Amino acid sequence: MSGHSHWATIRRKKGAQDAKRGAIFTRLAREIVMAARDGGGDPGTNVRLALAIDKARAGNMPKDNIERAIKRGTGDDKEGGTIEQVVYEGYGPHGVAFMIDCVTDNRNRAVAEIRHHLSRAGGNMAEVGAVGWQFDRKAVFGFPVALLDFDKAFELALEAGADDVTQEGEDIEIIAPVEAFKAIGDKLRAAGVQVEEAGLRMIAKQDVELSLDQTVQVLKVVEALEELDDVQDVFHNLKVSDEVWEKLEAE
Repeated sequence: MSGHSHWATIRRKKGAQDAKRGAIFTRLAREIVMAARDGGGDPGTNVRLALAIDKARAGNMPKDNIERAIKRGTGDDKEGGTIEQVVYEGYGPHGVAFMIDCVTDNRNRAVAEIRHHLSRAGGNMAEVGAVGWQFDRKAVFGFPVALLDFDKAFELALEAGADDVTQEGEDIEIIAPVEAFKAIGDKLRAAGVQVEEAGLRMIAKQDVELSLDQTVQVLKVVEALEELDDVQDVFHNLKVSDEVWEKLEAE
């Protein structure tokens, strides 16, 4: 499992904290809105939307909220203002590069909150392109090996245009060009695989390695940013060891 996926797993275990803050419905709804806007309102043909709906149901989001979010994404519901997706670039502690993916109805609020958190941690915002060149945008799928063994997953993924297929423990991850997202999603669906992750991710071209304490410090900043209502995801170029994951999981 990649560092980003591992971090997502830890955050899911702490998901009750988000629910208490009342932020989780907002984040899930915006994920549905963007998925529907980009790929249409039919989860049968939109892998990203199907996954977003599954996440919303797992989070106990009411059916009416889900349907309303889909309609906002497709433009059938004009209420609630315009939601847009924007990626902010910056640096965290110790020069770690951040790409911060937001879905927001208020850019000014989003950028002000992100700048505040980065500055407080000793980091800073960056101009467009100043950080982005250090990352590649990729389509990523993740699912348990119990649903499809590695050899079959490897063959399926490569036929659909994937760059890489890896297995770590009981998890398989497929990484592919963005343009192969639909083809791979369709093949996985046809094979009866219900993915746990399907989306676009910024993957660092080269990782930065820090001490254990420094790494934990940076990941605490990542967590604080991801708790902001407008932030959907935070990507970084920090290399995280198994020792760090064990420390975070134990907290």
